[in-house]
Amino acid sequence: MGTFVDGRTSQNASYANSIAIPILAINTPQLFGQVGLVTQGVTANPRVILKGTISVQVPLALVGVTVTIVRGTLPTDPVVYSATSTFNLSVLAPQVIAFSADDFLPPVTPQITYTAFVASNLLGTIRVGPESFDAIIVSD
Repeated sequence: MGTFVDGRTSQNASYANSIAIPILAINTPQLFGQVGLVTQGVTANPRVILKGTISVQVPLALVGVTVTIVRGTLPTDPVVYSATSTFNLSVLAPQVIAFSADDFLPPVTPQITYTAFVASNLLGTIRVGPESFDAIIVSD
């Protein structure tokens, strides 16, 4: 059984339709959440549990929205999780994308930063909220 070491939350938008941030470049990651976990107290076998949601309004076209989580701060840092949700032409309401990811045995530094990005393969996708990103680190 793991022992809780640290937990953090990044809450960019708490409510539905509380923001309107367009994704302006095709297939270009846009930051929507970031957390830094303090690792003091990690003894062995660190595991990080990551979860979150992001809501988008998609254009009336076949569109793919990708959520990527990296260990670090840049889209080029090591990818921990990536998934694409595809929406079809008949989608009119905002779409909620929920995700859950894990990072097993990450390198232990004084703080481990995780960053969540979103990208779209079509212009016209708008981040509308809610947006949240959470992380917990446990150790044996």
